[in-house]
Amino acid sequence: MATSSDISERIIEAVMAQKLAPGARLGEQQLAMLFDCSRTIVREALMRLAARGIVTVSARRGWYVIEPSQDEAREAFEARRVIESGLIRSMKTVDKAAIRQLKAHLAREKAALKGDDVGARSFLLGDFHVCLAECLGNSLLADTLRDFTARTTLIAMRYQSSHDAAQSCADHVRIVAALEQGDLAGAEALMNEHIGTVQGHLRLPAADDPLAHLRDALAPVRPAAAAQDLRTRSRKPATGARRGPATPPDSPEEPSTYLGALL
Repeated sequence: MATSSDISERIIEAVMAQKLAPGARLGEQQLAMLFDCSRTIVREALMRLAARGIVTVSARRGWYVIEPSQDEAREAFEARRVIESGLIRSMKTVDKAAIRQLKAHLAREKAALKGDDVGARSFLLGDFHVCLAECLGNSLLADTLRDFTARTTLIAMRYQSSHDAAQSCADHVRIVAALEQGDLAGAEALMNEHIGTVQGHLRLPAADDPLAHLRDALAPVRPAAAAQDLRTRSRKPATGARRGPATPPDSPEEPSTYLGALL
């Protein structure tokens, strides 16, 4: 029988692997059946995750994965930048065992990039930051970073990040190389640059545009030329139908009634 800790960690891993999307519902009964345990244990696991900021509960919807707002996205990246750069700055040296462990993690990242398992790739790229904290000897910050990494994964999914996985791996390689050379200031700068780059690839709508989300959703699906052709064909009379007076060639085209054109 699974414990509440087992269930909460499996959910965290699923989030980091991008297998649970923002807003995904987590039914107590379904989870109890899946993990062969009582709903009490499931509820305890979900309450733990709620305290960690990964799930939330609604009287109407039940338990579901959080859907981070723009402000929460900004705060999560700021928190990661402070924690991770501060962790590197606090180190005097990084021992060889830690470097070996980090390089082993990088080898798994590179192997995942060559494979087809997108979930494993996403998990390993996020878990690098947790592994780094562990290797630098701070298990408390490693636990904190696990939660923040899960949150930023959800942020990347919700706001359709265009960041390239190969670039993330390359950034990690450069950070470890700087640590191995004893260049802690360089490693800190590279970490700040890496987190900033990931944040910069989020598709966050303009803060002063309340219609941004609706505008993006209702943008024309067809190319403009194809849409024009469709409207032209829809106005052609059926064969044998009585034709009205011809439209002058230089007359202005009738306005589109497509909702996206009004936004």
